[in-house]
Amino acid sequence: MFDTRIPSLDGRHFDAYVARPDFVSAPAIIVIQEIFGVNPAMRGICDDLARDGYLAICPDLFWRLEPHIQLSDQTDADMKQAFGLYERFDVASGVDDLLAALAYARTMPGCNGKVGTVGYCLGGKLAFLLTARSDLDCGVSYYGVGLENLLEDVPDIRCPLLMHMAGKDKFSSPQAQEKVLAAVAKNSRIQAPVYPDADHAFARPGGVHWDEAAAALANKRSAEFFAAHLRS
Repeated sequence: MFDTRIPSLDGRHFDAYVARPDFVSAPAIIVIQEIFGVNPAMRGICDDLARDGYLAICPDLFWRLEPHIQLSDQTDADMKQAFGLYERFDVASGVDDLLAALAYARTMPGCNGKVGTVGYCLGGKLAFLLTARSDLDCGVSYYGVGLENLLEDVPDIRCPLLMHMAGKDKFSSPQAQEKVLAAVAKNSRIQAPVYPDADHAFARPGGVHWDEAAAALANKRSAEFFAAHLRS
């Protein structure tokens, strides 16, 4: 399942799934996992990006807690385990691992030097932070959790960022969303479309809250965004 090992900033290594395009030189996209690990949904996103001409890399960010975990939203047991891992997850270490993944991606054979990111749920939060704390070329965040507590990072976002917001996100109150939208509106590099009737994880294929129309629109916007900022 895992195709490469990435050197961590503290001298160890962690694994990542890689999907390669049929191109000699292509932009890379770091795919940031949900709380369910590098599961079939995340690997499918990587495979889709590779078919679109990107070198896609999904690091195992739970490697310090439970390496190679694969869970889903389909059973109570998996949900309980996933939330347990989320509660134990150290965000600062996760950002460090993504910084290591970013440096590694730029040196991978087949990468042309441009790197973006896309993250979902927990990964949406981390994608937001990575755009603020690195030299990424661009980032996409799907329904990032807890962003209302990270708004001090908004002025530091200097690359284009597309934030997909679920209007009926059960993990983000209307008040929290209003706070986030007001803050990001002050940074011209950030776009934050809202999908009014969509719940959290609306873009997860086969997920409990899958919303075909909202997912199709969000994914179209993401594809156009990556094309504009990674292929130019």
